[in-house]
Amino acid sequence: MKSLRALLFFGVLAIAASAQAQGAVTKYVRYSHQGRVAYGILVNEQIRELDGSPITGAAPTGKTVALTDVELLAPVEPGKVIAIGYNYKSHADEHARDPGPHPGVFIKLPTSIVGPDADIVFPQGAGNVHFEGELVIVIGKTAHGVAKEDAADYIFGITAGNDISERDWQASDLQWFRAKASDTFGPTGPVLATGLDYNDLLLQTRLNGEVKQKQRTRDLIFDIHDIVSFVSQFVTLEPGDIIFTGTPGATSAMQPGDVVEIELEGVGILRNRVSSSPTSE
Repeated sequence: MKSLRALLFFGVLAIAASAQAQGAVTKYVRYSHQGRVAYGILVNEQIRELDGSPITGAAPTGKTVALTDVELLAPVEPGKVIAIGYNYKSHADEHARDPGPHPGVFIKLPTSIVGPDADIVFPQGAGNVHFEGELVIVIGKTAHGVAKEDAADYIFGITAGNDISERDWQASDLQWFRAKASDTFGPTGPVLATGLDYNDLLLQTRLNGEVKQKQRTRDLIFDIHDIVSFVSQFVTLEPGDIIFTGTPGATSAMQPGDVVEIELEGVGILRNRVSSSPTSE
């Protein structure tokens, strides 16, 4: 039994190490199964469990579970959720905004983060709630004052995200607190992927099956390394922190019952349903 466990341990470890060495894609998931939450490596519809977060160097346990038997959760639990606005020319032009000389940074909240298939719930009074499909950076190690040329060393991987935005509140409020950071306004997933060329991936958003946004990440005004470097000059980034990098083109309002899908090449499809506002207590 011990020898079998050892074989499983080193076999899964070899898969991850080989993928990194060859530049292949490794997909990590965070999931709930039989009342417990765990991390794992997704391989051919099977999840190979890890004994903790991959960002902190977790090791395989030797256990496996079918993808169909689990509930996928947001792939990371960030301490900080940072976001960039007007970072595609197509979106900046849509809003008649000049992106300026450096990334436009704002803050979301960790409590806004939900996973695949979780409902997007409109808060009381929200009526003009838009989707924003984005690539999301996941930080791998503590970063402070990082130079652009070194930024890649601090990036663990990427996932897909939806920077939900209540446009009326965004226009009228002093800060974007409720417009951008309300509960469920930050879906992410379905996986945390490493080994992808994140500087040139196809990003698409579909609303009820209709393509609404479609652009490659090479069109970012401030690329991923620019963003990590700039943010780290002011805020210490820590393992597991995430950065939404901006949305392309036009966005539009969603309605209860709608299904929104963010598809990021190599990462997969982040799918969420829109729910009506909660009952006030």
